[in-house]
Amino acid sequence: RPKGGYKLADGRKVPGVTTIISCLDDPGGLIHWAYTCGVNGIDYRKVRDDAADAGTLAHDMIEADIRGLPIPEDPNEEKMRKARNALARFREWHAQTRAEVRVHERPMVSEKEEFGGTPDATALLNGKRALLDWKSSNGVYGPYIAQLGGYAILLLETEGWLPEEAHLLRFDKECESWVHHQWGPSALELGMQAFRAARHLYPFKALLKKHV
Repeated sequence: RPKGGYKLADGRKVPGVTTIISCLDDPGGLIHWAYTCGVNGIDYRKVRDDAADAGTLAHDMIEADIRGLPIPEDPNEEKMRKARNALARFREWHAQTRAEVRVHERPMVSEKEEFGGTPDATALLNGKRALLDWKSSNGVYGPYIAQLGGYAILLLETEGWLPEEAHLLRFDKECESWVHHQWGPSALELGMQAFRAARHLYPFKALLKKHV
């Protein structure tokens, strides 16, 4: 994500894909998790932020690995351990699939639908043009398909092509494992529809707050 946020050609700021799909989140699981942390005397905000930091570092490591650049370091040993786990799992997947990564971490903006996003990568995989996304979350959730749909919209507008399939790779920061989810055109079409619905709904969140 650009430091100054996503902007249209005329300079107006627009929301990003991950911000928009928050409209589709089910907060029930997060509320229960935060409650459990509190019962056990744990500050859920610290746990959340530490996990986010390790996930960001893992993304940075994977991007550097793809580009052939030095792997980033961090003084926090625990964060490094988790991020290295994710990097090792990515290398395993990459060696097995031999995906030809074409574009990675390039910000895009839709002038037509007024939003921005930065797909993790696109690639040629088994002869098909694919959209790639990696996660270090504890699970895979429905809004992730809407997120991929948002990226597909951006690719169509900015590059003139739609992915033939999407691949989501969830790397476990604690264990030496990874899970691969693959979706075809029908799931991507559903994701695009869901994302457009969320994009329409998104402005109403702020408007409703003003009336409470």
